[in-house]
Amino acid sequence: MVKRDIIAILTDFGLRDPYVAIMKGVILSIAPHVKIIDITHEVEKFNVKQGAFILASVVRYFPRNTIYLCVVDPGVGTKRRPIIVETNRSTFVGPDNGILMLAAHSEGILRVIEIRNPKYMLKGRSSTFHGRDIFAPAAAYLAIGVDAGEMGEKIEDYIRMPFPEPAIYEKRIIGEIIYIDGFGNVVTNIPYELLKKLNIKYGDQLLIKFKGKESNIILRRSYGLGKENELLAVIDSFNLLEIAINKGSASKRLGAKIGDQITVEIKQF
Repeated sequence: MVKRDIIAILTDFGLRDPYVAIMKGVILSIAPHVKIIDITHEVEKFNVKQGAFILASVVRYFPRNTIYLCVVDPGVGTKRRPIIVETNRSTFVGPDNGILMLAAHSEGILRVIEIRNPKYMLKGRSSTFHGRDIFAPAAAYLAIGVDAGEMGEKIEDYIRMPFPEPAIYEKRIIGEIIYIDGFGNVVTNIPYELLKKLNIKYGDQLLIKFKGKESNIILRRSYGLGKENELLAVIDSFNLLEIAINKGSASKRLGAKIGDQITVEIKQF
């Protein structure tokens, strides 16, 4: 049995309640050797897509053989299944609602196991806190070397979360807002490579159409190159087009929400 040393946790629990600490206590009771890393516990409540994006954004920076424990689980206690996903680099534990799959697909999925064996769950498990009773024990047993196949059966019909793809129509790119960070920066699903297909470069003025309104903004290399409170565009650390305000919140000014459509084209003079 091969031990693994890192369990990284992502939830929408927040930190005012005891839920995260309880999960950590369960893990350390089974696998006291592990290092527990908090990815975030501030995923918007029940927002599975947001959790999936955050998870996919961080996995490339963690060591191989990290175990990811992810609990954004509005379907807890229903027929949705608890699963383990093994990839070429990592192992993911969480609900079968798509939250694991964007990250897992990026690493190459080897197998998906539905957790069924009560031997690897807490006794007297509840129908409202599978993070404590099923997911945390599963992650901990994986960390001490238990094979995922001992915990359940392989499945093929797991949930595959569809993520929107941007599209080019003539000289316009139509995309979608997929994330809003704590600064109010608005992250789109438009990669820099797509902008380059329209010969858009730093310093160009872009015409952004959003919720029936138009804004002229400049594509800059960093936030600080804009004037204070200026609406601007940057290519962020995920290599995606982001709308921001220097020392302000673009999401508040625009009234932006995850899932909103956005159109981008180069400003014609």
